[in-house]
Amino acid sequence: MSDPTVLNETLQAYRTCEFATLTKSGSPVAWPTSGLVRPDGTILLTTSLGYPQKAFNVRRDGRVALLFSNPTASGLPQPEQILVRGEAICPDEVHVRPDGDLAALWELLLERQPHSQSYLDWPMNLMTDFYYMRLKITVTPTEIVERPLPVRSGASLADSGLLGAEVLDTFDSVVLTAVDEAGAPVLLRTTVTATPAGYRVEVPAGVPVAAGPAGLLVHRHDDKLWNLYNASVRGELVADGDGWVLMPDRLVEPGARHRGGARDQIRILRETKAATKRYLERRQLARPAVPWAEYRAIRSRVRARG
Repeated sequence: MSDPTVLNETLQAYRTCEFATLTKSGSPVAWPTSGLVRPDGTILLTTSLGYPQKAFNVRRDGRVALLFSNPTASGLPQPEQILVRGEAICPDEVHVRPDGDLAALWELLLERQPHSQSYLDWPMNLMTDFYYMRLKITVTPTEIVERPLPVRSGASLADSGLLGAEVLDTFDSVVLTAVDEAGAPVLLRTTVTATPAGYRVEVPAGVPVAAGPAGLLVHRHDDKLWNLYNASVRGELVADGDGWVLMPDRLVEPGARHRGGARDQIRILRETKAATKRYLERRQLARPAVPWAEYRAIRSRVRARG
């Protein structure tokens, strides 16, 4: 399927999607995000100046993939996983006003994630202004593929001794982040089992993965798009006589930092504010003022709807 408008309503029902970009070395990396499916079928994503790496990756190589595969709170009666591959652009323009399609995106986020509404109140807004300094990423789909969601095999990973096994074992499925023969990112929600060499990854026929750097992403959120957690086991995807094996060499667990209490929260805020400052200074841009009243007006509309 190549016409994204056929699936617009279904795609927008998902609270998050997995978004894969390519690093400078060509390695695929994916993390969950939320976006807006436009009427024309393009997809609007954003990233704050505190976390600009997705923007840097897109500007260097616009080949991206999105996977809509976590149906939590979607309300879909028969959810599937929907892979969207395409080309992305990210102009070097900082947006702070919630206007145009950004207004629709912020309204959607404030409605679906009520906890984030508190960022607009004093004193929180003194610490979170970077969150509202956004870079727009527009994805134009070139390929859309629907597949069924996997069913967990039931095999335990926890006692395998593999790197990241205790993390992966708490999830029914994982998202394989890989590349195809041309080096473009590919995403697949699937299941894994443990082998002495690494994680045996179930890859259906027709999924165009190739050997090379890859990862296994897991993430969760509740019905209010909160209690967020994500982690990624990264390594090398290799083929053997029985299929594909991910040989792990690194566990990246950003969510673990949030369990460290107030000190970790303060450190994260300092890091994101520093990243925001670097982004602006390197472009000789003044720190923009966030129009808080406009965001609060959107929040008022959301609350009025109940």
